[in-house]
Amino acid sequence: MEWQPDEQGLQQVLQLLKDSQSPDTATQRAVQEKLEQLNQFPDFNNYLIFVLTSLKSEDEPTRSLSGLILKNNVKAHYQNFPPAVADFIKRECLNNIGDPSPLIRATIGILITTIASKGELQTWPELLPQLCNLLNSEDYNTCEGSFGALQKICEDSSELLDSDALNRPLNIMIPKFLQFFKHCSPKIRSHAIACVNQFIIGRAQALMDNIDTFIESLFALAGDEDCEVRKNVCRALVMLLEVRIDRLIPHMHSIIQYMLQRTQDADENVALEACEFWLTLAEQPICKEALSGHLVQLIPILVNGMKYSEIDIILLKGDVEEEDDNVPDSEQDIKPRFHKSRTVTLQHEGGEGEEGEDIDEDEDDDDDTLSDWNLRKCSAAALDVLANVFRDDLLPHLLPLLKGLLFHPDWVTKESGILVLGAIAEGCMQGMVQYLPELIPHLIQCLCDKKALVRSIACWTLSRYAHWVVSQPPDAHLKPLMTELLKRILDGNKRVQEAACSAFATLEEEACTELVPYLSFILDTLVFAFGKYQHKNLLILYDAIGTLADSVGHHLNQPEYIQKLMPPLIQKWNELKDEDKDLFPLLECLSSVATALQSGFLPYCEPVYQRCVTLVQKTLAQAMMYSQQPDQYEAPDKDFMIVALDLLSGLAEGLGGHVDQLVARSNIMTLLFQCMQVQCD
Repeated sequence: MEWQPDEQGLQQVLQLLKDSQSPDTATQRAVQEKLEQLNQFPDFNNYLIFVLTSLKSEDEPTRSLSGLILKNNVKAHYQNFPPAVADFIKRECLNNIGDPSPLIRATIGILITTIASKGELQTWPELLPQLCNLLNSEDYNTCEGSFGALQKICEDSSELLDSDALNRPLNIMIPKFLQFFKHCSPKIRSHAIACVNQFIIGRAQALMDNIDTFIESLFALAGDEDCEVRKNVCRALVMLLEVRIDRLIPHMHSIIQYMLQRTQDADENVALEACEFWLTLAEQPICKEALSGHLVQLIPILVNGMKYSEIDIILLKGDVEEEDDNVPDSEQDIKPRFHKSRTVTLQHEGGEGEEGEDIDEDEDDDDDTLSDWNLRKCSAAALDVLANVFRDDLLPHLLPLLKGLLFHPDWVTKESGILVLGAIAEGCMQGMVQYLPELIPHLIQCLCDKKALVRSIACWTLSRYAHWVVSQPPDAHLKPLMTELLKRILDGNKRVQEAACSAFATLEEEACTELVPYLSFILDTLVFAFGKYQHKNLLILYDAIGTLADSVGHHLNQPEYIQKLMPPLIQKWNELKDEDKDLFPLLECLSSVATALQSGFLPYCEPVYQRCVTLVQKTLAQAMMYSQQPDQYEAPDKDFMIVALDLLSGLAEGLGGHVDQLVARSNIMTLLFQCMQVQCD
């Protein structure tokens, strides 16, 4: 007989669902405890699926929440569900995939794919045939719900679907999906393309066998009025460019014309997908030949896409004129950082260390709050890679536009012009040299603009031309640039501080000992910033100080400079606990400083040395405990040990023979031997 809920049990579950929507933390805690209790009862999950699929009297958010709690239970302990419960849930999902509510259909789809990803695709053999069968339903909700579930399964299990383990269901599924490209509902068309798109990059055989039909079907949808359909068509063409360019080449002229239109689509998501096309095409050998005749149309479109949108400006809190450097950073402002070992960095310094640093990394300095990939960033990245492909041939299309942008009275337009100038710096440097004597002073002036976003982008763009600035007589551009950048390091706006600090670090790398005459002035500014900066920018300041030490080397070893620089660094060093990850950038910074100061570091070396040894010892001990009892102890963060070892190496390099007595009084040699035996992840 089919399972039926007990009325009292049902009321308990409904109460729990209502409570879990409360913002009160005490109520939330009670809900968690109650959930843990109820999870002891095998049929609790039956109640959850019942509320989701059958209790139509409840409001949709409550029913959906019931499904999401069930999804979490499936994720955590599906293997412990009794077979009767698992079967009941699977049956209910398939019977209700056509629920009239889009929210409930989507929740059931998520639940189905979560069960499928728990190894159930093999043990739920009727799932795929039944979902594919339901696509033929006359009822729109059933067709859409089934497609929604299939799309999620294709996203989560694309490799498994293209394997012998399931007897290659794609041989049936792909031709089936292709039939729905012509469906009258845009939602269904969109699902169908999204399903097939999952198998492009993996070159699924079933798709390769139908590749021409797929491409023809995409072309047939090129003019679709639904933006989701257009977005998925663009996404498909971008991926096909990577894996089956041979099939696109005969149609390349039409595809480029189509993508030029779509990059200007009124829907920004469509425009962003289309803009990816130029990035991908730039990596293909045919790029130059295919695009040469279209640059006259493409360049203005990319340049236009590099303006901040109205939404961007709202997200960036208006025009960001206001000072915000006294507002503490929230935790989510600070991205996780990854330690770069000195040894690895040193290997690249003589070679092409910069080679891989294209615009999307650099762009991050500019658009940190909008860390999501957006049309502005994608357009800038595309212009950067195309500048590297076409070099100075790009300039006839760009220069007429640039003049109008850089001197425009509207700050948003002017800001985009400065970004364009930075984006082409690497690829078009030779052709730009003749204009730089006029442009660099203009950019230095922009560092004083009243709009913070103009000031911050000017910092970034100037850093892209630092190499040229340093090649000129110092009084021409280096001195004015350095003076203004140091002012911006003390700007009242945190975004500008960050951009200026990063730009200054780049300038330091390029200028090296050219900076020696100005060291006192530079150190005064950087030390003053210590007292001014909030958490996130402090981490960038450490980098600027470390880079300065690397760049000027032993010239830093003057009593006057040591007296300025070391007290604030040691104060931070004493404030941070051994388990604080902010130690990483500080240790990296001190490593560079110790190497540069040489014997000048002697007064500070003992406590620094001891702490490094302690960090190594603690990490090794934690690694030992974890390897013996992994259930009881957490794995250590080995970066603490790596950064400490790097600093010890910096001390040894800087102090030379003076390090002997420190080594003699510690067990570092034993620890180093143990470190050599540690398994790195």
